[in-house]
Amino acid sequence: MAENCRYWLMKSEPGCFSIDDLKDCPDGISPWDGVRNYQARNLLRDEIKAGDGVLFYHSNIREPAIVGVARVVRAGYPDHTARDPQSEHFDPRSTDAAPIWYMVDVQYVAHLVRPLTRDDLRQHPRLMDMAVLKRGNRLSVQPVSEEQWRDVLRFGGMSELPDKI
Repeated sequence: MAENCRYWLMKSEPGCFSIDDLKDCPDGISPWDGVRNYQARNLLRDEIKAGDGVLFYHSNIREPAIVGVARVVRAGYPDHTARDPQSEHFDPRSTDAAPIWYMVDVQYVAHLVRPLTRDDLRQHPRLMDMAVLKRGNRLSVQPVSEEQWRDVLRFGGMSELPDKI
């Protein structure tokens, strides 16, 4: 990873957009759009930068899990789906001149060898403090510490990251 990068966990329902969907995009790159929570929006707009690492989390399924790794390839910019009346993420308050919602572009890097469920994460003392495990935390974008990032990759069967991250 690039020096001074940060790490994030991003949730997506696999029925809407899965790690395989990301992998199948041209060059494995897709916008991370449709986020409609102000706290997550602030992270997308202000904090997440190109080169940051992403843990891809499948949510709202029987066994939610971290299933793969991506990287941010474009920092926050206005989410065009907010201005599209045909989009399920349309928000009439958002305009070109005053955008409300933001997105980043992410690129597929790899599937974890072994997806990590919430129960798996709880088994590792250094991962028990991850935001995704906190009761009531439903944020679709969450910060992850460098130690948590490395531990998730190790426990997920990745001894080292592929060169392209």
